[in-house]
Amino acid sequence: MKTQSHFSLNRNQRNGIVFFWVLIVLVFIGLIYQDLLFPPKGNEVFSQEQAMLVQQKIDSLKEAKTNKVFKIYPFNPNFITDYKGYTLGMSVEEIERLHNYREQEQWINSIQDFKSVTQVSDSLLNKISPYFKFPDWVKENRTKKQSNSQSLPSHLKKDLNQASEEDLISVKGIGETLAKRIIRYKIRIGGFIDDSQIKDVYGLAYDVEENLLNRFTVKDKKKPILIHINTATVLQLTEIPYFDYELARSIVNYRKLNEKISSFEELIKIDGFPGHKIDRIRLYLTLE
Repeated sequence: MKTQSHFSLNRNQRNGIVFFWVLIVLVFIGLIYQDLLFPPKGNEVFSQEQAMLVQQKIDSLKEAKTNKVFKIYPFNPNFITDYKGYTLGMSVEEIERLHNYREQEQWINSIQDFKSVTQVSDSLLNKISPYFKFPDWVKENRTKKQSNSQSLPSHLKKDLNQASEEDLISVKGIGETLAKRIIRYKIRIGGFIDDSQIKDVYGLAYDVEENLLNRFTVKDKKKPILIHINTATVLQLTEIPYFDYELARSIVNYRKLNEKISSFEELIKIDGFPGHKIDRIRLYLTLE
């Protein structure tokens, strides 16, 4: 009896095996050349033009970061720190000239003084000089005019805190708008405690201020409870009319970094501190 081998294949089986191997070869070739046969779409591959656009965007962002523009706020040019000078665009040499001048206890009292001492370029001077904020006594000495009215003796002057709108309008240079503004400011700060606070009323020119103080003065000077600047919290400092929350927090942070504040003039080193109002601010503070 004849036995059939398990490995013998008929014709159809042999054709199937050949077809299967051909299919495997074709699939293998397809995988190798798939990028050629089926190129990626969308964002899978950047063209050279797209790559250049992306690089230009990256370069522009780097340039914007390098040329970062700092917003300038009014400041006293006598107290420019190294960092402040850098943000203004001053060179190291120009900053050092200013510091050397100030170490001799000399003061910058005009734009021309600043130019002469620092030797900054005219272009930089024109850019930053509009933000110079000199102390009031400098402006007064520079712009002081002859008063339009004779100053009354102190005992004949009326109390500034008791002045009505009509009383204020009677002063030369003060109209209804200014009179209301003076009264609103008096209420906001809880009453004037010193004549110098009249300087902080917006729109009050020096000669009009002088006319007003020739006839009015703060008579009932109720001194506020002084706040100890070296122990006060942020919230306590915000009670001072001249401090907002951000400035109060900056003062506390400065105090922590330097252990304590030794003088009122030291506060001027804090960025954003209104140094031109230091004489009024110290009315509410104590170092002891």
